[in-house]
Amino acid sequence: MERSDVVQYHKMLIPTLKALQMLGGSANIEELNARVIQIMALPDEMCNVLHKDDGTQTAVEYRLAWARSYLKKYGLIDNSSRGVWSFKDTFDGNIDTLSPDEIVRTVRFLSIKKSNPPSEGDDIEGSEAELSDEPTDWKDLLRDTLLSMEPGAFERLTLRLLRESGFTQVEVTGKSGDQGIDGKGIIRLSGIMSFHMIFQCKRYRGSVTPSEIRDFRGAMQGRADKGLFITTGSFTAEAKKEATRDGAPAIDLIDGDALIERLRDLSLGVKEKIIRDYDVDKEWFKKI
Repeated sequence: MERSDVVQYHKMLIPTLKALQMLGGSANIEELNARVIQIMALPDEMCNVLHKDDGTQTAVEYRLAWARSYLKKYGLIDNSSRGVWSFKDTFDGNIDTLSPDEIVRTVRFLSIKKSNPPSEGDDIEGSEAELSDEPTDWKDLLRDTLLSMEPGAFERLTLRLLRESGFTQVEVTGKSGDQGIDGKGIIRLSGIMSFHMIFQCKRYRGSVTPSEIRDFRGAMQGRADKGLFITTGSFTAEAKKEATRDGAPAIDLIDGDALIERLRDLSLGVKEKIIRDYDVDKEWFKKI
C-alpha cells in the first residue's frame, strides 16, 4: 500500500472525538490511536505504512496527530503536560452536529491564512502546513541525534533513561549470541513488589516486526518476569498484537515517539524553551 492510499487526517476528526468519548472522556495517545483505528476499521496494511521511507513514524500516526491538532485549535479537546487528551469544558458533547470541513476551514483561517482566507472550494486534503501542536522540528532533530549516536553512548543513554524511570540494578549485558537481549534490571513498585526485567534496544529507522517480538519473548523465557522492547522506530500493527497476545508473556513496547516523550519528560538532553511576549494596555495609559 502506498502513502497516498492512507486515509486523510480530516476524515479522522470525528472518529477521534468518538474514540475519546468511548474511552470515558480522556485517553493517552496510544489508547486514542488504537480506538480510532478500531472505529475506522483501518487495515493492518495501512497502519504499517511509514510516514517517510526512512522514518520512525507511521503515516496513520502522523495523520492522527494532525487530527488532534486541528481539534485542539478548534477548541474541542486539549492535552495535559502528561500527554493525556480530554474534552474541553466548553464542549457540549454533541459530536453529530460537527462538520470536519468546517473544522478544517476555521482552523486554517485562524492559524495560517488570515490574509487570504480559504474559500468554500478549497481542498481540505491539501498540503499539511506547519500547524501541529505536536511540533515535529525538535522531535525530528532528537530522532536524528539518537540515530547518529555511537552504540556505547546509546547504551549509556538507555541505562540513564531506565534508572530515571525507577529501575535499579540496570546493566547492559548484550553480546553476540544472546538472542537480542541487551540488558537487564529490576523495577520496584511502591517500594514493595519488584520484577526482574530484560530489555532490547533497537536503534534504527523502520518498523519492528512480530517475528522480532517472538524472538525476544523466546529469549526472555525463564530469565525475567517482564520484557521491554525499545526502538527509535515503530512497531507494526502485527507486532503490537504479538506483544500482548493471549497466553503469552506480555512485552512492553516503547517506540520512537514514546522514547522521545520520555526523554523530554525526564529532561534528558531536552530543555524547554519559554518565549515571552507582552501586550501594551493603551487604555491603562489613558487613565493615568
